[in-house]
Amino acid sequence: MRPAEVVAKSTTILPASADAARPVTLRRLLATLGPFALRLVAGGDDLLDRPVGEPLVYGPGEPLQDAGDAVVLLTGSNLGESGLRSCLHRLADEGGRVIVLKSWGQDLGTAAEVARDRGLTLLCTPDEMAWRHLDALLTAARLAGATVGETAAGATRGDLFSLANAIAASLGGPVTIEETSGRIMAYSNLPGQEIDEIRRLAILGRQTPDRPGNAVEYQAILHAPGPVLFESSHPAYASRMAIAVRAGHQVLGVIFVLCDRPQLVDDADRVLLDAARTTALHLLSLRGSPDPGRARRGEALRGLLAGTLDAGAASAAMALPVDGAVVLAVVRPAPGTQLRAVAAARVADLVALHGEYWHAGAVSVLDGGDLLLLLPTSGRPEGRRAHERLAARLRKLGADLSTAARRAADVELLIGFGPVVRGLDGARRSRELADRVLAVSGTGVATIEDTRTAVVLALRGAGPADDEDLRLWPVRAVLEHDAAHGTDYATTLLTYLGAFGNIVATAQALMIHENTARYRVRRLTDVFGVDFGAGDETLVMWLQLRDAVTALSPATSPAPEIGI
Repeated sequence: MRPAEVVAKSTTILPASADAARPVTLRRLLATLGPFALRLVAGGDDLLDRPVGEPLVYGPGEPLQDAGDAVVLLTGSNLGESGLRSCLHRLADEGGRVIVLKSWGQDLGTAAEVARDRGLTLLCTPDEMAWRHLDALLTAARLAGATVGETAAGATRGDLFSLANAIAASLGGPVTIEETSGRIMAYSNLPGQEIDEIRRLAILGRQTPDRPGNAVEYQAILHAPGPVLFESSHPAYASRMAIAVRAGHQVLGVIFVLCDRPQLVDDADRVLLDAARTTALHLLSLRGSPDPGRARRGEALRGLLAGTLDAGAASAAMALPVDGAVVLAVVRPAPGTQLRAVAAARVADLVALHGEYWHAGAVSVLDGGDLLLLLPTSGRPEGRRAHERLAARLRKLGADLSTAARRAADVELLIGFGPVVRGLDGARRSRELADRVLAVSGTGVATIEDTRTAVVLALRGAGPADDEDLRLWPVRAVLEHDAAHGTDYATTLLTYLGAFGNIVATAQALMIHENTARYRVRRLTDVFGVDFGAGDETLVMWLQLRDAVTALSPATSPAPEIGI
């Protein structure tokens, strides 16, 4: 049978469900996402039938504000039994009601007891599930208002989770609706339809895992006029049938269905063809309904960075606190890249989506040849380790975005992250330094933490080396210690560097004993992490200390520059 001869049976064009208009309850949410994303640990039926709100990311020890009916994602590493018990009590005291955690391989019996005693609903997500992916899945499922466990109920327009369930019911096997990059947009979750490890990992990561045959399979699907069957060569993995979802010559996505868990209906190829037509209508509906709020917030960001909109007005337009901490990322194609309109639009969409994975309040806008992404953070990090942890998260976000752009649009991106700034009025400064990060890094993904020394040297002729956002961590630690304790380590370090490590000359310049000078220098290494063999970083350290000490004591000449 050739695909051109197939007669569609309209098996997935179903009436809209009145149930989809009701608030989404926790019971419906659990059934929509399924046990591979979320399972119930403790909670009565009365709690399951309550409406749930948006997901709220919470770290142990943080204040919990306006929890209400939010689904609280308890992030962080393994707290241990006593730590988890304490954290759950605190969440209950602060108004939390629905809590999601990870077991980290431990028994959750004690946690379940606390949850029952305090009236909490306790849920568990797999340890390997990324929190931002779970956040995105919860948000998508809530907005979809997906019908649960009712194969006769239909999918409302644009409701991809319900549509996936309807297609799975018609075909008799579990379904995913994917982008051509492999990102999972929605998946089915019907009783009696089992999935294999590849599908489980795809649901957990919201992305089809990389396999040697991925590229070949997707190319076969995109070039075929109808369904394509991929037989499994391993008993642990299911065979798959797939079809491209098209609008004319444009490919909108891909539908995958597992064939033997259980066996599909006899005329599965016909049903899949019809499902692709219906899915195309849904995807076109989603694409054809631009979010005016997103565009309005993007224009507010453009005005803020251009200086035509003050921070207060931008705060109102972007629905972000005027004094909140933010970081600005600059995304641009690698040199020599020629972007066609379709690819540029796809990259812009990917930037917006990845930003929203980071934080629901993220804002993106196209400015000249760059895409700018404003990322809210929970606050300006305090201390070196906190900055480095944030930098690691930003690098991961940038790497994910780069990979997605490469797979979806065949585009190589350069991504630079500026420093975290307090308040929207600092966003322009973060953007300026993000540009500098790109200028000195040249390739890939880089943060201000990766390039601070190079940026300072590049800026030396254009501005002060001692900019607060660029100050090296040892310099920052020495100056803060001197200010707090009345010590004089900054002058000692500046003098020692100016003396090229000559301890006798340092002691003479400071008018102290040589042993005292040696003690101070040893403390500079042991306490403040000063590395005297760090090359360019040592030069930058001297420049920043020279500017800082001069600023603190303008009437005092800087330490002698011996040998210069």
